[in-house]
Amino acid sequence: MSMLTGPILPTLLRLALPNVLAMASATAVGIAETAYIGQLGLTPLAAMALVFPFAMLMQMFSAGAMGGGISSAISRALGAKDQARAETLALHAALIGGSCGLFFMVLFIAFGHVFYAALGGQGEVLAEATRYGMVLFVGVVAVWLTNSLSSVLRGGGDMRMPSTVILTASLAQIVIGACLGLGLGPFPRLGMAGVALVNVLSFTGAALYLLYRLMRADARVRLRWRGVPLQKAMFFDILKVGGLACLSPLQSVATVILITALVARTGVEALAGYAIGSRLEFLLIPIAFGIGVAAVPMVGMAIGAGDVTRARRVAWTSGAVSAVMLAVVGLVVTVAPNLWSGMFTQQQGVLDAAARYLRSAGPAFPFFGLGLTLYFASQGSGKVLGTVLAGTARFLVVLGVGLWLGAHGASDTAMFLLVGAAMVVYGIAAVVAIYMTPWSPKRAAVPEPIAA
Repeated sequence: MSMLTGPILPTLLRLALPNVLAMASATAVGIAETAYIGQLGLTPLAAMALVFPFAMLMQMFSAGAMGGGISSAISRALGAKDQARAETLALHAALIGGSCGLFFMVLFIAFGHVFYAALGGQGEVLAEATRYGMVLFVGVVAVWLTNSLSSVLRGGGDMRMPSTVILTASLAQIVIGACLGLGLGPFPRLGMAGVALVNVLSFTGAALYLLYRLMRADARVRLRWRGVPLQKAMFFDILKVGGLACLSPLQSVATVILITALVARTGVEALAGYAIGSRLEFLLIPIAFGIGVAAVPMVGMAIGAGDVTRARRVAWTSGAVSAVMLAVVGLVVTVAPNLWSGMFTQQQGVLDAAARYLRSAGPAFPFFGLGLTLYFASQGSGKVLGTVLAGTARFLVVLGVGLWLGAHGASDTAMFLLVGAAMVVYGIAAVVAIYMTPWSPKRAAVPEPIAA
């Protein structure tokens, strides 16, 4: 199997490319939906802004965090040549995805208005956000199932199928979402509800197709519903990585919220410039994510096969590739920031603020990519605590230094430099975590059934 014996860099790049394309398509959905919801008016656009962070959090939880735990467990089982364990884990992964989806569906349908109000939603904006969220989060079960089942496939080394499914779902959201949202052609104008409905239908179709693929007899890891007893050890094998990894998205969101609040104190133009500059990070994440997700099964299979040396080489290689690619982006926007910010505004004050941000944070982009990719690689090893703590270090730097700078009336440039410094801390801390954490494999204990 090339993932266990093939050359690391070519194999990594081959696996990463479909993931990068799929993530880029998901990013395009967000851009497209913002564009045509903006045509509905300011109220729908503001309402979408209230719901968007929670929708993104569901993706980060299900695809990047719990999804990494699923891929890690399955790839380690396959590396140890334990096909039965891998297929048992697939069932447990589907149950975890479905259960988490149901939990968050009930949570956001029942209490979504409370969360949107906490972000500042009021009046008609809050009412519109609540209506939009009521439809959107009906489909969160399908989102969790899609990403959980995709992670099963990735754990077996199949990156192309889940990426193709996500790309197809993204195209459907962009095209049909515009038709139902704006009432193009023969379609009714359903507004925000139409956009949300297409999201639900797209992910439902994706989840059903992935179920079909995994239940086929020729599946690399087959999903079996009968004759497979539920086992605590299997749930634990996934949750010990995926559950802990869920702290990382929470830290990322908290860091962004904190930085936004700190920059807002320095003026409207600085805040607008930061919003434009930081939007570039949405294009950086697919690169680091795509490479990192490809590293998870490569590391996991090597760990399962007892080849810790190869597992570490995969981790360092993936981190280096991500760092180099993001360094190129950082160099371009540092030298010519208006190439990016000029696409969003022509107001000189905002352009100047965006340039200050990009020149401060741009040189640190490779450290951001390095840290994020090593976070995924550590999931493959089953030892994710160190890289999660690296994210904690980033947050604490922003919190401690940011509050001190704010108390002393620091300029927006100082805040932007802090963003870059926190990225550097994140990357270095992730390197230290990988270096210090032992990755010696442990043989699975005899599973304890939950039910006969």
